Parts: sequence; C-alpha cells; structure tokens
Amino acid sequence: MAESVLILTEDEELLDDLLRLCAAAGAQTEVLHGTPVDSEQWQRAPLVLAGDDWAARQQTGRPPDRRAGVLLVGRDPDDHSIWARGVALGAEQVLQLPGDEAWLADRIADSAEDGGGPALTLGVLGGRGGAGASTLACALAVTAARDGQRTMLIDSDPLGGGLDVLLGAERTPGLRWPAFASSRGRLPAAALEESLPRLRRLSLLSWDRGDAAGAVPLPRDAMRSVLAAARRRGGAVVLDLPRTLGEASAEALAHVDLGLLVVPAELRAVAAARRVVESSGALLRDLRVVARGPGSGALDGEAIGRLLGLPLAGELPDEPGLPAAADTGEPPGADPSGPLAEFCSALLHRALPGRGVAA
Repeated sequence: MAESVLILTEDEELLDDLLRLCAAAGAQTEVLHGTPVDSEQWQRAPLVLAGDDWAARQQTGRPPDRRAGVLLVGRDPDDHSIWARGVALGAEQVLQLPGDEAWLADRIADSAEDGGGPALTLGVLGGRGGAGASTLACALAVTAARDGQRTMLIDSDPLGGGLDVLLGAERTPGLRWPAFASSRGRLPAAALEESLPRLRRLSLLSWDRGDAAGAVPLPRDAMRSVLAAARRRGGAVVLDLPRTLGEASAEALAHVDLGLLVVPAELRAVAAARRVVESSGALLRDLRVVARGPGSGALDGEAIGRLLGLPLAGELPDEPGLPAAADTGEPPGADPSGPLAEFCSALLHRALPGRGVAA
C-alpha cells in the first residue's frame, strides 16, 4: 500500500487546493497543522508538499534533513523571496498555484501509483532483417519476469507480425496497440498494466492482426504516453524496435536506457548494421552489439564491435530446437538452462541492480 503524501501548511486556501489535487490523483494524505514534523514522517512520505507559510517558519529554526521529493508550494506569484526559501529547504521544485496546478497534479499522481520506477528500459534492434531481435526481446522479457522483475514487453514494430504470436499469446485477452493509438498526455500506469495481455508473469503490448494493422503510423504522442506510464511502474521494460526510423520509433529510442543491436556474424549483416547505427543508433544514449551465431574466421563479437565502433554486450550462440519450440507455443527464453536464457540472465544481472545500466 502506498504511503501518504505529507502536507505541511496552515494556509487554509492552500490546504484546500492540495487536498483537492491529492484526492483527484487517488493519493492518501497526512496533514500537519502546527505540529513539528518528525524525521520518520519526513523521510517516509513519497512526496512532501510544503506550503510557503510553513517554509517561512523554518527560517527561524533548524530545517529538516534534505531529501528528494520535496515541493515548495505558494500562492503569490509576485513573492520572489519564495525561491530563497526553496533553496534553504532543498526543494525539488518551487511552485505557484494556480499556474503550476497541472504539473503538480501529475507529480502527485506519479507518487500515488506506488511504482518501483523508473524502470530500466532495454531496446532491441536487428542489424538486418531476420537477425533475431524479436527473439532476444522476448527472451529478455521472459527471463526478467521469471527472475521476479515487474516486466512489460512492448512491440514497437507494426510490420513485425506481432510479438504475441512469438509468445503463443495471440488468443490471450487484453488490449493491443490500436486501443492506445489516440492516447495523449498522462496515461495511468496501473490501468495500462491491467489492460494488457498477461502471460508468464509479464505484460505484453503487441499489435493485432486486423486489416489495418501497421497501415497507419503510430502517433508520437501515443508512444510517449505508453512508455512514460510503463516506466513509472518500475522493473524492466523491453522494447522490440523496428529498423526503420519514424516518429513513434524515434520517441521510443529516446526512452531507452540500453540499446542492443543484434548482428549475425557475417560481413553482409555488419554492412547492414552500420546503416542502423547511423540512423537509429544516433538517438540512443548507450548502444551495444550482441553478436549472434558462430562467426567465420576472425569475425567474432569483438571484431563486429570494432567494425561498428560499438562496445560488445556479448556473444549469443544459436539454440538448437528454438524454432520447433516456437511452433508449440514455447516462447524464446522459456528454458532457463538454454543458452538464450543464460545469456539474458547474465545481461540482466549486470544491468538491473539499482535499476541502472552497468558500465
């Protein structure tokens, strides 16, 4: 259960505004009227809404220990001295109502969702067609979920045939991308997760197989809303990315913490991958190579990384029986002792501690 938002003010009008915004966001509140805040209350709250009247009184005493998630809120936009009080308090933001009400409402709603965010977001790209990017994306998601991470797998390639097929989930009930195509602004994270098909302990957002699937480009706003909501839930978000760059895929790339470029160990694949690096790779903060399959001669993973000017995330050997398993509805990575699952488990172990990306 989420902890309560802590409200510190004796200004009745400001208190009414803050309680109204918290109620609209579904956030529980704890209000202190003239009572000194103790260190446990101060540190436990996911968000502290400090009224400017309360902050002014702290100038005569010892201010609370600095912490993240403190917002200083006032009601007089002409009072520029509020900024000095914000600095003294160590506030994350200084806000004035009613002008900053929309921003504050979103921030309160984020704190009320009790996520473990922000999620580590992994994006998987194919160096060429048929490189195995979708297979690796599915295996990463299956492995993360099996290891106990809250996991969402997102198919951002409308022409890829649908990840639900690869996972054997095409008949699993839940919403697909067309239901979110008109999304704009803030999307409730819990509602998104609950609306999606769920299998093997992960949530899946894929495409349907309607006649118009992929015919109309997905709007950038829809991708932004979905990914922002997915990341607020914490854990791991895995994106299967298209090789072609459009508005929605460019937006997706901007959210990726670690990009993985799957490149078969062959010269033609390296040549094709170079084009992907020059386009999509330029939008990624961290892009690494996954070399797939045994190479011929000197073309191993290190060589592929050098040719592309990218660090090597690892070498992924082929897994016997993977196509046959897919025909029976067994998704990639389902066998925890297989080379694909072992590769994913090692990569996630390096990437997920502290929800940061390993160097």
